[in-house]
Amino acid sequence: MSDTAFGRLLTDSGLTPEEFARRLTEYAGSHGRRSRLHPKTPYKWRRGERPGRPWPTLTALLLSDLLGRTVTVADLGWPEDSNSAAPASTGLVLPWTVAGALQAIQTVNEGGTMQRRAFMTLLGSAMTVSGNEWLVAGPAEPPATTHGFRLTVEVVDHLDAITADLRRMDDHLGGGQTLGLVRNHLSTVTTLLTQRRYTDTVGRRLHSSAAEILRLAGWLAFDAGHHPHAQRYWVAGLHEAHAAGDRALGANILGFMSCQAKDLGQVRQAVTLAETARAGYPAASPKVTAILYLRTAEAHANEQSITDTRRAIDLAFNALGNTAGGGGDPDWTYWLDEAQAHAMVGYSYLKLADWSAARSHLKAARRIQDGDCTREGALRNALLAQTYARQDVPDIDQAIALGDQAVAALSGQVTSPRCVKHVRTLADDLRRYRSHPNVARFRNDARELVHTAYTT
Repeated sequence: MSDTAFGRLLTDSGLTPEEFARRLTEYAGSHGRRSRLHPKTPYKWRRGERPGRPWPTLTALLLSDLLGRTVTVADLGWPEDSNSAAPASTGLVLPWTVAGALQAIQTVNEGGTMQRRAFMTLLGSAMTVSGNEWLVAGPAEPPATTHGFRLTVEVVDHLDAITADLRRMDDHLGGGQTLGLVRNHLSTVTTLLTQRRYTDTVGRRLHSSAAEILRLAGWLAFDAGHHPHAQRYWVAGLHEAHAAGDRALGANILGFMSCQAKDLGQVRQAVTLAETARAGYPAASPKVTAILYLRTAEAHANEQSITDTRRAIDLAFNALGNTAGGGGDPDWTYWLDEAQAHAMVGYSYLKLADWSAARSHLKAARRIQDGDCTREGALRNALLAQTYARQDVPDIDQAIALGDQAVAALSGQVTSPRCVKHVRTLADDLRRYRSHPNVARFRNDARELVHTAYTT
């Protein structure tokens, strides 16, 4: 029975009531709430029962993310629950100045207040506003301060070393297990920015450090499925990058925002963000240039633009071919190597339904990093499995073998709801072949993985 407004929207989401209950419990946790929903409760809502707070607002926010359009409590036919939800940009519509950057980082560093408040994921044109403003904003004033104890560049070096360690920790543990450490690091840098004295040179370094920590925090929140918080971190990061005069880092943040947009089904916005990033960067670093072209390729692939996708891929590999000297690339570009480039290209061809090309690049990525048990390794296995499941004559055994490897990595080593989503997609691809002896077993393993990812 799904004739209620909630029932119709639940059907549109493609989730069962039990799956929705698990996702909603996880969503509540991402907003700092300990409330848990019984797996059968959504059945009551489909029959017309109205939930108590905080579920109406959280349900509307989750459905908005799942469906890629704004869903309100009124759309569900339920009364407001006094659990006010605000757009993710709340408190971050600020001038592109040093003062605006400081206000932005303090706003997102509110700790418990930020975690408890319900924010709505920005969708549609609202997703691209900050990027457009960053692109045209004039240079910020020098960031020197004259109050507090003097801060030296050596301290900033130590902060950057900690950030580098946290980036690499994320590679092996995933966003869900690393975000708390990054938040603590962000609090330290926020205190230094607002309470210490530093020169213009040190100030630019410190603002750039803050921007990268915010970029990382946004990535971890996104990887864990906390989309509104990811957007808040990234908007603040754009302000910090602008205060530092760091165009490469600002463009990279926009690239991550494009990645989120495509995952949310906001394809046109993904393209706009990727193109804005390239337009705002002077292409001084080959690796940064390659990263931005690969983000552009992924966005165009989701738009089903074959010509634009292939052009961006060619330009990305051309840029990577200019990295032989190894100079001029920021430390945060470490993750883009030959294997990751092939993986991103493989994803792009997968979205274009070119199974042969997708398989060729994904296999190249696996061959270069044989035995990779990180989050990216799990993702590559899940994507490669999809090419076997979707080809004209499916190779079910190969798809399941690769899917099993992805499940093993995501169950025992890496926490990444974003990657789990690709395993769930594979399980959906295999649904029509459930008479195959191993499909039912794999789909059950995938369901267990999804349950764990969204309830722990």
